[in-house]
Amino acid sequence: MAARVLMQCVRSLGRPSLRLCSANLTVRTAAVSSTVPHRSLSFAGDSARTRWLDQARISSLSVSCRQYGDLPPLTIDGIKDRVMYVLKLYDKINPEKLQVSSHFMKDLGLDSLDQVEIIMAMEDEFGFEIPDAEAEKLMTPDEIAQYIADKKDVYE
Repeated sequence: MAARVLMQCVRSLGRPSLRLCSANLTVRTAAVSSTVPHRSLSFAGDSARTRWLDQARISSLSVSCRQYGDLPPLTIDGIKDRVMYVLKLYDKINPEKLQVSSHFMKDLGLDSLDQVEIIMAMEDEFGFEIPDAEAEKLMTPDEIAQYIADKKDVYE
């Protein structure tokens, strides 16, 4: 009986489409419990503590599926919306005056320190660093969105 269950397990692992199938969970659990010797196993970590797991706990562990996820692809409109959202949340900018073509210093009355804080907020939002030489040139929300689109290879 144990040999038959083990052969089913080996066959199912050989087929890629059945590797993470939940229907094979009972077959795998039975195979694990029949192939692992009846003794305690230790998992030693870097710390001084060592955890002991007995056979009953190993057979009760479930097989978890790894799921991969990613953000939806960036679009120029999505980048502009995110840039405008971050700028509307900035406390020194009046959201009613803010437009895509608004100049930070001329139209919104911000100074150079405010512009640096805006660039830092954009770096946090989009997850990459903007060099200081490039940051000095970004004076409108449209320029920031276009720079981010160029760096993230978004062309639409």
